[in-house]
Amino acid sequence: MTDNVDQVAVLLCTYNGAHFLDAQLKSIAALQGCQARLYVSDDGSTDETLKILCDAHLGEGPHYSHLNSGPGTGPCANFLSLLLSTEVEGRYFAYCDQDDVWDNDKLSRALNKMRQLDDNQPLLYCARTRSISTSNKIIGRSPLFRKSPSFLNALVHNIGGGNTMVMNRAARQLLNTAGSVDVVSHDWWTYLLVSGAGGTVIYDPEPSLSYRQHSENQVGANEGLARRVRRYLKALCGSNRRWNDRNIAALRSNMALLTPSNRLVLESFVEFREAGLLKRLLGLKRTGLYAQTFMGNVGLFFATLLKKI
Repeated sequence: MTDNVDQVAVLLCTYNGAHFLDAQLKSIAALQGCQARLYVSDDGSTDETLKILCDAHLGEGPHYSHLNSGPGTGPCANFLSLLLSTEVEGRYFAYCDQDDVWDNDKLSRALNKMRQLDDNQPLLYCARTRSISTSNKIIGRSPLFRKSPSFLNALVHNIGGGNTMVMNRAARQLLNTAGSVDVVSHDWWTYLLVSGAGGTVIYDPEPSLSYRQHSENQVGANEGLARRVRRYLKALCGSNRRWNDRNIAALRSNMALLTPSNRLVLESFVEFREAGLLKRLLGLKRTGLYAQTFMGNVGLFFATLLKKI
């Protein structure tokens, strides 16, 4: 592979995605303004997924691809295994879900923004999404976040879906150095580590893809009052605390990769979340941790109050 600034390794992870996969493959083939190479990791599909991949003539043409077998333990481990694979080469790297439809300028927009920054530092791009139904009807957009991305935000809130993320080599190398970790999601871990290491995170307020909503979504769009209320209630029941436990363990095993100031932030977070009520509330205020929305910060306050953070 030549060292061309436009070359992007597209990391597609599949598992029983036959119903929508063909539309996603066609949208990748229609990308403009960059050179993309597709790498696929299948996590043990038993439907027509592998046949669709083969029928798409993977391994031929400008989207020459590698098809790997995933670890079989879920999408997070599958994406990280593909990102860490020595077979994957590129100047930029993009996570790719099997059931979305990409805009034809999805990657070129990300590259244009990243080229304006220092390519020697870890760079991560993410964007909003538009949600579509199984019949391709547009049904909404993901929330618009107005606060700056940072480690103080990443510790409690993931700003970007993995399906929108594009990173440079320095960010990929950072994740490779951290290695295989037990975390909740590959996208949240990417945001945590890049921001924690002092890298730059770019948030694009314009959607870059159509995010398919269906019954098999691993996460689903965070749209609508009822859906958000369910997520807040789930967090207050302790799911966020368990997720934070895993994220913290992964970060503490990679403390050398964090900036000195972010190591202090992490240790303060670890300390106050285990403390008594007053120290928890003071710790939240002093560290400056924040979510991206008003309701998110309300939820963060009550989670801290109830020791569910």
